[in-house]
Amino acid sequence: MGEKTILVTGGAGFIGTNFIRHVLSAQPGWRIVNLDALTYAGNALNLNDLPDVQASRYRFVHGNVLDSGFLDNLFETACFEGVFHFAAESHVDRSIRGPEEFVNTNVTGTFRLLNAAFKSWELRGKPGGFRFIHVSTDEVYGSLGPAGYFTELTPYDPSSPYSASKAASDHFARAFFRTYGLPVIVTNCSNNYGPYQFPEKLIPLMILNIIENKPLPVYGDGENIRDWLYVADHCSALVAAFHKGRPGETYNIGGNSEYRNIDIVHILCDILDRKLKRKSCSRELINFVTDRPGHDRRYAIDSTKIRNQTGWQPDHTFEEAIADTVEWYVRHMDWVESIRTGEYQKWISQNYGNR
Repeated sequence: MGEKTILVTGGAGFIGTNFIRHVLSAQPGWRIVNLDALTYAGNALNLNDLPDVQASRYRFVHGNVLDSGFLDNLFETACFEGVFHFAAESHVDRSIRGPEEFVNTNVTGTFRLLNAAFKSWELRGKPGGFRFIHVSTDEVYGSLGPAGYFTELTPYDPSSPYSASKAASDHFARAFFRTYGLPVIVTNCSNNYGPYQFPEKLIPLMILNIIENKPLPVYGDGENIRDWLYVADHCSALVAAFHKGRPGETYNIGGNSEYRNIDIVHILCDILDRKLKRKSCSRELINFVTDRPGHDRRYAIDSTKIRNQTGWQPDHTFEEAIADTVEWYVRHMDWVESIRTGEYQKWISQNYGNR
């Protein structure tokens, strides 16, 4: 597909890390600039072990999407052929406790990035191949009943400060296409899982608690249903949207793998009991806790549109990918410890000071 310089925001986070690893392997002509503020869930060390042939096409930049001057300078010094915007505050519980940070990063930060991208795109004569991929979530649609699926035409009905902030950012992204012509594509994905996910999320939290024989907190009755998407499949879908998606369009990306939260916990317990050759049953660690306020009951994605328009389809079954995910965490407890102890934050301070 030719050589391209691509800006990835939030590339030190969970999905961003996996995306950069994917494209450096699958897109040999792409050069990646990773812009990340390195907040609590961002770890630049996630990409320190790239093979030399990939590391030569990768550059890390420490900065914040809220800094307009910084963004303008970045776009002036690099002729980006594309932007993949992952940078966001993403944990619902944290948004309930402190919503303002979600408004700042997810809404204002997205606006400032769009504005910087538009000014650069316009100054360069509006090159036709440029794409701005705005990565969002299915949570903007709210809660489904027991039947049906989210489509690209489903009305927005966010339930949490997190999903409300992402809904607002989606609207700004579409507005920059409709008002200014910036070639924006919005993607809304279902729940991701896989390597490098911060341990506050359901799957890594349960894996680590099972390994350490800690209680397994499950919200409410555990009957909330999510459509699970392996992060590698999400990454390939985003590349497909870049190459074959139409500017101004929205694409839903799902894994077609619906499970109740309690089912996910049971699956992880059983996998790890076999793997660790436990005599006791880890399911006994399950502890039902007070439900999250505004907890959506069910999410499920209809990804027909992206499949039909780009030819994308998932490469992994849930059974294979969840087993691989468990194996990754078991083999990378050193990474987990670096997250827990703040070792990578010490590295940030040494390398980037207080910027």
